[in-house]
Amino acid sequence: MIHKTATKEIRDQWIHFIYHLQDDICNALETSDGKAKFTEDEWQRAEGKGGGGLTKVIQNGNVFEKGGVNTSVVYGHVTDKMRKHLGIDSSKWFAAGISIVIHPLNPLVPTVHCNYRMFELYDENDNLADRWFGGGTDLTPYYLFEEDAKYFHQTYKDACDTYNTSFYPQFKKNCDDYFVNHHRNEERRGIGGIFYDHQRPTEEQDVQFWINLAKTCGQAFIKAYIPIVEKRKAMAYTEENKHWQQIRRGRYVEFNLVHDRGTLFGLKTNGRTESILMSLPPTVRFEYNYYPEPGTEEDKLQQACLHPRDWLAEISEEEKNAWAKRTNSC
Repeated sequence: MIHKTATKEIRDQWIHFIYHLQDDICNALETSDGKAKFTEDEWQRAEGKGGGGLTKVIQNGNVFEKGGVNTSVVYGHVTDKMRKHLGIDSSKWFAAGISIVIHPLNPLVPTVHCNYRMFELYDENDNLADRWFGGGTDLTPYYLFEEDAKYFHQTYKDACDTYNTSFYPQFKKNCDDYFVNHHRNEERRGIGGIFYDHQRPTEEQDVQFWINLAKTCGQAFIKAYIPIVEKRKAMAYTEENKHWQQIRRGRYVEFNLVHDRGTLFGLKTNGRTESILMSLPPTVRFEYNYYPEPGTEEDKLQQACLHPRDWLAEISEEEKNAWAKRTNSC
């Protein structure tokens, strides 16, 4: 048996990683926005017990209408509610992670989500009962630029391939199958990315393996997202474009409140509501029985959400060279 105290070094390494990634991503986003700065809100769980976190929020910028980069390090006793609704069965738990959601002002710039987390369970004697890692990054555009979709997915394939070439196809499928509004004809929230969960260390893929994977994928966020923002943020858009963005944002809200396990975990464990719901966009629309006109750019995006695609099936050398130039300029 491994006592909780013997895992402190691992927990500390993970916490160090998420705090530094938070700083790096916030700095990159502020530079891209050029106006707005992140405000910091350090918080603790009820009565100062059970840990806390640091929520950083950017609002009303030149580029980002609302965004949050949240780190949390929390712990507590496993409750009956957690056993029933989350399938967790032990005595105590610990969770630490970083969660990012960025909603741009311009509907031609995509929303992005990123989350990397570590979870430990302990028995009544504080012995380690279970440990797993999870995470991923996914893109939610409002208008589909196929070159951006390919670039985003290729960036994460490159990150995953460093560790195991089977990871990207597996994690992409996980992502396509997870971020789904099942109540809307299996419509995806966006065009996916990578997603993995409940990855338990083994002899071949130990704790350090999964920490390193999270570091590589977490650090790939800036390379994957910022060049897309830079290419699209100055493009002209119309009120009709903004209307469609708000319709799609409504679908984003539906997924987060109905299906997302992270949101449900936070609410079921008496987490901080403001930090949990920072992922929600500032404005949305819910219009009765709304469908885009067939053949429009809006419908093109809708079809990509209904029918996940293999974005890397056809990539030209010209596209790869263009990506290299965009990445180097950022």
